[in-house]
Amino acid sequence: MAKEYSRTQRIGDQMQRELAQLIRREVKDPRVGLVTITAVEVSRDVGHAKIFITVMGQDGHEEIAQSIKVLNSAAGFLRMQLAREMKLRSVPQLHFHYDESVVRGAHLSALIERAVAEDSQHTVAADAEGTKE
Repeated sequence: MAKEYSRTQRIGDQMQRELAQLIRREVKDPRVGLVTITAVEVSRDVGHAKIFITVMGQDGHEEIAQSIKVLNSAAGFLRMQLAREMKLRSVPQLHFHYDESVVRGAHLSALIERAVAEDSQHTVAADAEGTKE
């Protein structure tokens, strides 16, 4: 039997779509880079929402922290704009967080590729020694 799709998940999905458009259209601060919203977690009482973002093209922690700071300061404005777009009795307070899973995944992928390359080099070296004997 399929797991029930909860109301908070539906609200989170709609907030993710709406916030992506609002940030692109309404936030004009040059300190905010190319922001991608990776996930939105809404609390059970719909009072708070954690918005997880990644910032494309910015690898430094200072630039990412600056983008998070700007978005958190614009949270009230974005919440007001969300209230206009979404049909909710109360719109949750927005809290922006950096999503490190993309960077962590790329790092783990690079480690796996390096391990596979080293393993194949050892296999080739072992085969070469075996044919000499």
